[in-house]
Amino acid sequence: MANNWQSFSMLLIFTLGCILASKISLSFFLKGVRPLIWLIIFTVALQMLFSSGGQMYWHWGIFKISEFGVTNGLYIFCRFILIIFMSTLLTLSTAPLQLADAIESLLKPLKAIKFPVYEIALMLSIALRFVPTLMDETAKIMNAQRARGVNFGQGSLIKQMQSIIPLLIPLFVSSFNRAEDLAIAMESRGYQGGEGRTKYRVLKWQTTDTMAFVLFAVVTVALVYLKN
Repeated sequence: MANNWQSFSMLLIFTLGCILASKISLSFFLKGVRPLIWLIIFTVALQMLFSSGGQMYWHWGIFKISEFGVTNGLYIFCRFILIIFMSTLLTLSTAPLQLADAIESLLKPLKAIKFPVYEIALMLSIALRFVPTLMDETAKIMNAQRARGVNFGQGSLIKQMQSIIPLLIPLFVSSFNRAEDLAIAMESRGYQGGEGRTKYRVLKWQTTDTMAFVLFAVVTVALVYLKN
């Protein structure tokens, strides 16, 4: 819903306030931007070079830089930064199992239409749990490739893409092996889905939940007002 500088400024202040409240160093959030910086720059460049409207600053063939293109590119840049900051804040301040439990709790009404809520939450928790495992596996494979003389992050873009290919195949093989081991372990323990299972961690609505709900409602109303 953010489509002007007022709404983006409010979201930036809100996000920075949440970061300060979490007491997490800002450097962690900047590190989250670094891997995606080229994607952000590429997307912003597309917006600036192929969007037209308003005052024309530069034109050459199919490429043009206009007032609307520059503004839209800056909006896209702000939107990317805010998305990365918010998602980083969520994953750094909330445990993966808590995320899965929360999503399962929010999706409970869909059980009335036979939606597999428990299975979705289980897949999410397994996926989140496997992220650090796959990161460690990737680091081991990269070290093995470096020992064979492969240089990552050097040379032209094509050479860098070619150096990534030897990582993908062993990583996929390792992922499938781990998934098969997990399936065998769950089957051997008699896993039968979510029916009839009890919860060790039972979520209960608290005062902080009400405060968070009210805060996000206020932010949403403010966004709608600023958009109009």
